[in-house]
Amino acid sequence: MICKEQGRARGPPSEKIVPFSQKHGILEVRFSRAERWAVRMDDGILLFHGSKEEVIYPEIRITRYTKDFSWGFYCTKSYQQAYRWADRRSADGIVNVYRYRENPALKILRFSEMSDKWLDFIAQCRAGGSHPYDIVEGPMADDTIWDFVNGFISGKISRSVFWEYARFKHPTHQISFHTVNALRCLTFERSEHIHDGKTER
Repeated sequence: MICKEQGRARGPPSEKIVPFSQKHGILEVRFSRAERWAVRMDDGILLFHGSKEEVIYPEIRITRYTKDFSWGFYCTKSYQQAYRWADRRSADGIVNVYRYRENPALKILRFSEMSDKWLDFIAQCRAGGSHPYDIVEGPMADDTIWDFVNGFISGKISRSVFWEYARFKHPTHQISFHTVNALRCLTFERSEHIHDGKTER
């Protein structure tokens, strides 16, 4: 479950190799200054979920506050983003690693970039609206842009002002799973503590 992030995250080092076991078919994950991650897989792709605990069996939980794409189980293709989620949630945060195999029979909505449709969809979901999609994938902006999103939703700033503020920002990635069939696309691979001195699982 992804909750509202609080506090200040201690970012990972700018360059770090995080080894993964060969039996999982994973070569390596590298922190880069551009915050772009590449993981080569023979079958499916890797997704990461930052949490305060190991999550072997993902769940969809209804919380007090709605999320960007409504209630669901949220992951990202960015290890660094999951690292930040985990670090903000707990002093002993954990990054959970899943193999994602897309099911073409499911209803999937993708936003390739921040757009008016993306912004309106987030506004609808944050207002408590629902949608018919099993999976939604798209940009996740940084804290600064979310301030602008909230300003737009509350009517404090106009759409044109939002885009004026947001156009030079670079969002990261998020993908949310909203049905049981969607969760079946995820296979738990492993989890790891984000701070040194912990044993990998």
